[in-house]
Amino acid sequence: MSKQKQKQLKKSTAPFAISDTRAGILQLINSILPFFLFWFLAYHSLSISVWLTFVFAVIAAGFVVRIFIIFHDCTHGSFFKSSKANRLVGTITGIITHFAFSKWKRSHAMHHATSGNLDKRGTGDIWMMTVNEYIHAPFWTRLSYRLYRNPIVMFGLGPCFLFLIENRFNKKDAKQKEKMNTYLINTSIAMIYTLVIWAIGWQAFLFVQGPILFISGMLGIWLFYVQHQFEDSYFENEEEWSFVKAAIDGSSYYKLPKVIQWITGNIGFHHVHHLSPKVPNYHLEKTHENITPLQQATTITLATSLKSLRFRLFDEANQTFVSFKEIKDRSPK
Repeated sequence: MSKQKQKQLKKSTAPFAISDTRAGILQLINSILPFFLFWFLAYHSLSISVWLTFVFAVIAAGFVVRIFIIFHDCTHGSFFKSSKANRLVGTITGIITHFAFSKWKRSHAMHHATSGNLDKRGTGDIWMMTVNEYIHAPFWTRLSYRLYRNPIVMFGLGPCFLFLIENRFNKKDAKQKEKMNTYLINTSIAMIYTLVIWAIGWQAFLFVQGPILFISGMLGIWLFYVQHQFEDSYFENEEEWSFVKAAIDGSSYYKLPKVIQWITGNIGFHHVHHLSPKVPNYHLEKTHENITPLQQATTITLATSLKSLRFRLFDEANQTFVSFKEIKDRSPK
């Protein structure tokens, strides 16, 4: 695709990059209210069955993912027209999802600006090494990387690290406004936890909130992982890198069943989102359906996405992901 066509493709998304206040308010209602409803049901079902509590907790976790997409849109300034409204709603949904609004806004903007760029990895993305980097890396770096990319660590310990550590502390270079927003969200979470534990007891709180946080975190990491770590994903060095190609070829169209598509806030149309972050989630499907070139993005399904679990390293020579097993006979030259 020529640079002119890339420019035209990005420009073609402009009619859809418009916030709709009514759609935003409706989404807040049908996301936040059900979350609290299922949290309430999960708690009250403890006296009936722990398994029933777990079922309600799983559903509540799905709504946390949906609320996170609202939070995510607010960081892009796309959910509402007003920047103040985006910041307010982003902070409130940040409290519910346990993400620091200003901190994540900055790191996620970096992710969009560098996605697929091999020379600018390390901020707001999942750790990925190339085959050559891994082969020539020190033993402890290789060991750390193997642990990091292990599904049990990534999807099992990942949510714990994300909620308890990564989201709770500011970066060293954070400005005062960003720091204060993180402090506000942390303090709000601590106060809410204290009040709820005082009201229902720590055991009941743990049985309900624990699974909700863990499952929503696991689902969130999976979505972020699978939509950039697919077999023929796009990665290039700085001199060859293209923002539009990184969006279309480096972000997948995760074709999900309609119910899951709804609960995940249309984030499966990830190629559209990366091409134009200003398109709010409630316009992503419409954008995909009305712009023909976008329909050529790599499509993955629930079944085919599972193949991504074996992807560990990016093979620059063949422009594809490979497993550790596939490079076991290679050695530094």
